[in-house]
Amino acid sequence: MSKLSAAEWKKEVIREEEIEKYLISGRDFIDEEQIKGELAGGRQPDKKQVRDIMQKSLAIERLEPAETAALLQVTDPSLWEEMRQTGLEIKRKVYDNRIVFFAPLYCSNLCVNNCAYCGFKCENNQEKRRILTMNEVRQETEAVISEGHKRLIMVYGEHQQSDVDYMIESIKTAYDVKKKSKNGWGNIRRINVNAAPMSIANLKKLREAGLGTYQVFQETYDRKTYGRVHPANTLKGNYRWRLYALHRAMDAGIDDVAVGALFGLHDWRFEVMGLLHHTMDLERQFGIGPHTISFPRLMPASDSPISKDSPYLVNDADFLKLVTVLRLSVPYTGMIVTARESAEMRRKAILCGCTQTDASTKIGIGGYTDALKKLEEFQETNQKEDEQQFMLGDTRSLDEVVRELAEMGMITSFCTAGYRCGRTGDKIMGMLKHCVEGKFCKLNAVLTYREFLEDYASAEMKKAGEKIIQKEIEEIQKQPYFQKNKELMNTFWREYEQIRKGERDIYI
Repeated sequence: MSKLSAAEWKKEVIREEEIEKYLISGRDFIDEEQIKGELAGGRQPDKKQVRDIMQKSLAIERLEPAETAALLQVTDPSLWEEMRQTGLEIKRKVYDNRIVFFAPLYCSNLCVNNCAYCGFKCENNQEKRRILTMNEVRQETEAVISEGHKRLIMVYGEHQQSDVDYMIESIKTAYDVKKKSKNGWGNIRRINVNAAPMSIANLKKLREAGLGTYQVFQETYDRKTYGRVHPANTLKGNYRWRLYALHRAMDAGIDDVAVGALFGLHDWRFEVMGLLHHTMDLERQFGIGPHTISFPRLMPASDSPISKDSPYLVNDADFLKLVTVLRLSVPYTGMIVTARESAEMRRKAILCGCTQTDASTKIGIGGYTDALKKLEEFQETNQKEDEQQFMLGDTRSLDEVVRELAEMGMITSFCTAGYRCGRTGDKIMGMLKHCVEGKFCKLNAVLTYREFLEDYASAEMKKAGEKIIQKEIEEIQKQPYFQKNKELMNTFWREYEQIRKGERDIYI
């Protein structure tokens, strides 16, 4: 933990030379006038043009800005439905019939920033401040594992008490936790991090600690809006320091990075274009783009009027449109829809081609442990605005959400095999573009689903789960790729039986 004062620590954070190295002739990759021109040029696309663009997406090729702008301007409801169905087809082609799950673990809400939309902002005196001790990190991790989760995204406020050394210690603490389950044991197998932008040196430290994906959202790509909601005297007020956070991560050797925008701060079509240009610049400078794209909507937060009355709040219909366009625009990249959304909206977003989501989510500091204590004491576990960053739309348990997906014909995956087998960065991106990674993921999804059914599933969940796992196995047996790879299939069947007998954390 940092021994510097807040003022001293803040002076050490931003390194201007680590911004300038990525600029082109002194300019960054977001040109607002260019984006506005691209959107204007895409107006009134005809059906043939839109269908030709969809065919490019189906070939798993990233769209150009003009093509994405054209999709954003579609007005015909039947054409939007074609686009949605194409997005789901692309998702199945690249990622197969699975949805990956994770749980967020909020470690601290101490923050030096003062973002207008966030309940954690430093001037919010209504927020109850807290930073987890390592023992509390361990307890939170145990609570998450007891639901059946295998991957975390650890979330930190920007503050000297939750600096990179604290992050490293908390990551190692979470990785060390093992907890007995019904028929085996559980642990966290991949930890991603959502944290403030850092220097390359600190990012290298995070990588060495076992960091999976590094996630930084630009929030908004429009400079005027960015300046309005992020005061200039704060660390987050530096637009370019944040804009190039993921470039520095790639330079630090972190294979997988994640982009996102907070929809509701500015025009949603502009933000989609910003995400595309961000993807393109990462690909231009490093050869690969983001591992995932996120699109959280602005939700009510403590002491945050803009979170409730922003003129750019995105309605449900437009939200599904932006998800659809992102799926078509970057067809090989994972897409995350979270528990910010209601159960109904999550179902609909998944049917637009999303690949990851969370469940049993608690975003208060110590929220998982507190919820368990309240249940033991027969107390209500309702959300409280002054104890978390924003209000959630879906607080259902992992068991409930996994069961719902089974009833929709989809298998939940807790797989982390690709990362531990070295299928990361350019390797996994190449396999995704050629629709190969999904084959391995299908096998590993079945293996981890078997673990979940054996160790955590309710009786009702297990009944639904047995049907979906049998469906997946039948599909595997019919696919020519697996019929040709007898050695791979022998390994799969051997490991499947080992899991039934109580062995855990085995993968292909």
